[in-house]
Amino acid sequence: MIIAFTVLLVVTSLFMILLILLHKGRGGGLSDMFGGGMSTGLGGSSVAEKNLDRITIGATIIWFACTVALGLLLKAKYGA
Repeated sequence: MIIAFTVLLVVTSLFMILLILLHKGRGGGLSDMFGGGMSTGLGGSSVAEKNLDRITIGATIIWFACTVALGLLLKAKYGA
C-alpha cells in the first residue's frame, strides 16, 4: 500500500509540474499556444484556461490526499 501511494504521489507531482507550466503567465499560455489568444474580456480567461484550472485543482487534491495518506501509513508502520 505504501508503494502504491508513493508511486501515485510521484506521478501526480510530475503531472502537476506539467500542468503548472502550461498555465498562462505574463505572456502566453496553453490557450495562446493553440491559437485561442482572443478570449473575451468578460470571462477573464478562455475555456482552455478554465479547464486547465479545473484539472490542476483535481490533481492537487489527489496529490494532497496521497501525501496525507502516506504520512498516516508511515506513522502507523514506524510509530511517531
